[in-house]
Amino acid sequence: MSRTPHLLAAGLAATLTAAGALHLARPRVFEGLIPTALGSPRAWVYGSGVAELACAVAVAVPATRRAGGLATAALFVAVFPGNVKMALDSRPGARAWARRPAVAWGRLPLQVPLVAWAWQVSRGV
Repeated sequence: MSRTPHLLAAGLAATLTAAGALHLARPRVFEGLIPTALGSPRAWVYGSGVAELACAVAVAVPATRRAGGLATAALFVAVFPGNVKMALDSRPGARAWARRPAVAWGRLPLQVPLVAWAWQVSRGV
């Protein structure tokens, strides 16, 4: 049996864990992604951090890996509008590196391989 599916799942779980922990430890970095119409940005940032950690656990456990991969793909699609907002709000010379145009716009095409990665994990590929 190939170890590749397990390595893909472990890598995705590690990535989700890091992202989720960052959302919980440094929520201010992500608050600008949340449209004001949604209410408290902090609550949404914490919620997405918890969702990332839950997906990490689901992906790490073989019995829940398929559902975890699908949930992760859905999460990556769901946060894409926030990434678009960050790109539209980016400004040259911004203090925060994530608010600089090269970084903010450069993140957008990265969502495609992230969704594909999660999909592959869900399929055991």
